[in-house]
Amino acid sequence: MSVYGIIIVDDHPLFRDALRQALSDKFEELQISEAGSLDGLSEALEAADETDLVLLDLTMPGVKGFSGLMYLRAQYPEIPVVIVSANEDPGAMRRCIEFGASGFIPKSLPVDTIRDAVATVLEGGVWTPQDLDLSAVENDETTDVVSRLATLTPQQVRVLMMLSEGLLNKQIAYKLSVSEATVKAHVSAILQKLGVDSRTQAVIAVNKIEGAEWQKAAQ
Repeated sequence: MSVYGIIIVDDHPLFRDALRQALSDKFEELQISEAGSLDGLSEALEAADETDLVLLDLTMPGVKGFSGLMYLRAQYPEIPVVIVSANEDPGAMRRCIEFGASGFIPKSLPVDTIRDAVATVLEGGVWTPQDLDLSAVENDETTDVVSRLATLTPQQVRVLMMLSEGLLNKQIAYKLSVSEATVKAHVSAILQKLGVDSRTQAVIAVNKIEGAEWQKAAQ
């Protein structure tokens, strides 16, 4: 029997415990790790012998909107990521699939459905709620920005996340343990890939994608 390595990433310990228990009751052989932030996830991935699936909540410390998913898909493209979120907006769900998620599981679903969804992804499939229309047409401008964001390297994604937080080059350099010159090079590459002229425009482009959809979840 296969032993699956799963990392649950959520900043609410009670939800992590509940999800751990639900999955342990479904699968006999599991190695489950937990993390409460993006940095904690990076540590868990480095410590794990093998990771077959990451269950990710996108609203937590260190993560804004789709940035955590973008970073994971860029840094660890071989590891499937399923979003487990309180957000049930169809636009947000479709956007996550566009960014490379292997599924989107609303937290409001029954436990049995969540278990079946995880099983589907572990078997190599993609799972979304049955009533979600993945073929719905999105705004052309937004779709173009999504495709451009997908070309960013993992480090460029991290820099863009920090730009969105309003950090200066010096602060970003300190957090990433690199030189300011390296940060400037990353910023230049980000602007070129997004087709914008300034840091502000880059942040606005990202906010256009995630702002409206994720604002709904927070209300």
